Amino acid sequence: MAEETKEKAEKASKLADPMEASICPATQEMIKRSHVLGIETVFDRAVSMKPCNIGLQGTCCKICAMGPCRLPLPKGGIEGEDTRKGLCGATANTIAARNFARMVAAGTAAHSDHGRSVAEVFLSVARKETQDYKIKDPKKLISIAPHFGVAVKVEVNGEEKDRDLDEIALEVAEKAIAEWGKPEGELAYLKRAPKPLYEKWKKNGVLPRNIDREVVDIMHRTTMGVDQDYKNITKQCTRASLADGWGGAMMATDLQDVMFGTPSPLQSEANLGIMKEDHVNIIVHGHEPVLSEMIVAACQSKDMLDYAKEKGAKGIQLGGICCTANEILQRHGIPPAGTFLQQELAIITGACDAMVVDVQCVFQNLANVAKCFHTKLITTHPMAKMEQSNVIHIEFDEHHAMEDAKRIVRMAVDSFTERKAEVFIPPYKEVQIAGFGVESIEYHLGGTFRGSYYTLNDNIINGRIRGIAGVVGCNNARTKHNNEHITLIKELIKNDVIVLTTGCSAIACATHGLLTPETAAVYCGPGLAEVCEVVGIPPVLHLGSCVDNTRILLAATEVVKAGGLGNDLCDLPAAGSAPEWMSEKAIAIGQYFVSSGVYTVFGYHMPLDGAPVFKDYLYNEMEKLYGGKWDCEPDPIKHAHKMIAHIDKKRKELGIDKARERVLMDMADRQAL
Repeated sequence: MAEETKEKAEKASKLADPMEASICPATQEMIKRSHVLGIETVFDRAVSMKPCNIGLQGTCCKICAMGPCRLPLPKGGIEGEDTRKGLCGATANTIAARNFARMVAAGTAAHSDHGRSVAEVFLSVARKETQDYKIKDPKKLISIAPHFGVAVKVEVNGEEKDRDLDEIALEVAEKAIAEWGKPEGELAYLKRAPKPLYEKWKKNGVLPRNIDREVVDIMHRTTMGVDQDYKNITKQCTRASLADGWGGAMMATDLQDVMFGTPSPLQSEANLGIMKEDHVNIIVHGHEPVLSEMIVAACQSKDMLDYAKEKGAKGIQLGGICCTANEILQRHGIPPAGTFLQQELAIITGACDAMVVDVQCVFQNLANVAKCFHTKLITTHPMAKMEQSNVIHIEFDEHHAMEDAKRIVRMAVDSFTERKAEVFIPPYKEVQIAGFGVESIEYHLGGTFRGSYYTLNDNIINGRIRGIAGVVGCNNARTKHNNEHITLIKELIKNDVIVLTTGCSAIACATHGLLTPETAAVYCGPGLAEVCEVVGIPPVLHLGSCVDNTRILLAATEVVKAGGLGNDLCDLPAAGSAPEWMSEKAIAIGQYFVSSGVYTVFGYHMPLDGAPVFKDYLYNEMEKLYGGKWDCEPDPIKHAHKMIAHIDKKRKELGIDKARERVLMDMADRQAL
């Protein structure tokens, strides 16, 4: 009996405490259920597997077979000269910089390859090779064409006329595809940045040439025995990350808007409670919306709905995980079922009839969880397969998009009849308003006929809005699920900082009720609350998926253009944050925000502590080059106040640190103004 008790205690010690693992009630309930069912999740693995301390410091080198070479920081830090080196003589700064650079390369490759996939589908649309996709937003196409050097007007008999839309689409598609591999020149979108910022990039020699070359450049220079100067390695990090933020990711957002429609605010719900026991439940998970757009259409088609009813279901409930969730949310109002860390939990409800995954952030353990239920786990991308035998692979082809989508939906409907476990859907979901973007913010602030960012600028200048924060990124099982996001954001809006959010951070905000206009009266400081009430917007604006971080860059650029807040992004009272980051993509995003002039704070940790000189370069010296710098703060309240302190510093530099006296103006005053 004593041995049995001891065994149970040891087993329990390796399981996650639901209350310590997450602040989300639905997640807590599902962790408890996973323990009852004996199913291991990421939360349990985070308890039983501890991170490598030297890896956390960023000074473990495994680039060649003489390693791994491990250079831990001595207790008490470095006194005098740092004599630590690997077998080849690489210093801690070189090793940490190489590791950092390879994260930037991987993150850039992931987001930019997403962009390439979208561009390839867009090229098929432009060539009329597919009937399933159309140009849904010709206005967006016309607006981005000049950035590729594509004319939208043509002269006919001395008179200027609109050019044929099909011609514009084909030329834009060809120019876009070339951005990944053109042999000379620079990326077309770079000049969308404020001119002073572009000139900084040019002066420092970091204008990206093409997207693929910058990723290859990092991989070459960080192989054994190539670049051994941390400053030079960081320079290439900047160039590659800009190829992502002002290249591949930005093109992904734009071309998705052209094909699938530019988002505008809409109402939906969020969290695992969106699933329905009497419906066929399909969860799409990943990052590329090319397939999920078709699955939305297939789920809404009469023949699929009729088929579901034939099998005893009342309908089809589609939901999402991660950024695929955000893509179909912002255009169709499809509710997200959860964030990155909730993917296994969606299956553990027993109600998930099919989970359809594409690329990025997909746990291989989903296959092991799916074995315990009737759930069909379907991979769809040629570069993203799983080794487990219960995983079904249906390779998606844009030329037969609807056919593939209906095949997947039909499989999910058939799976509905095979449910074998008791269904438990946690009864938690919240209303959200999502679908904001550069265009919709302009409309909300200025209306149809005078859309402008002037209203936003004016309210920043007069002090009602203290500043702008971009809070983005993943969840991390090494932190308390959603806690850092929500605590940080509540502290920011309490201090009159308006928040722009994307990715899993946005889903976290939705599941905790921060994405409605009513939020402002409960959580905001008086200035921001007043603006939100008058305009009718939430204090936290959901701008979409992780590639849609580029919407934040372009919104900030519009703020600069509107005037009164400086001439460059680094002049703005603004800061960026990724409080629960975990992916290499986050490092690439952070680097392009820093290189665009934005003070950027990460939570949890940064893998830099083992190389204090390199760390100081990122945290201080980069600011002299680009106006932005890195920082790290695990505590979400301190994290928020670092951002607020930076915002206040920028307000003082702009001379707007003292609130203006509010004066009632008569008509003569208005005419004079």
